[in-house]
Amino acid sequence: MTKPIIRIHDIETNQIIDREMTDAEFAVFEAEQATKNAIRAEEAIKVAEKTALLAKLGITEDEVKLLLG
Repeated sequence: MTKPIIRIHDIETNQIIDREMTDAEFAVFEAEQATKNAIRAEEAIKVAEKTALLAKLGITEDEVKLLLG
């Protein structure tokens, strides 16, 4: 598997350099992606739980707002 490409733009010389991530940069990149995926999964679980609860109660989100508002 090839590593993602990093683009560096030197504004002073207007030179553009494209290079592969180093091993350290790639490790950080993968860790950040894993964290983002975990957060998305947690958010999806919360949405599913909320939807299931609303269905169980037989009310809509607007009705919940009216009750709590």
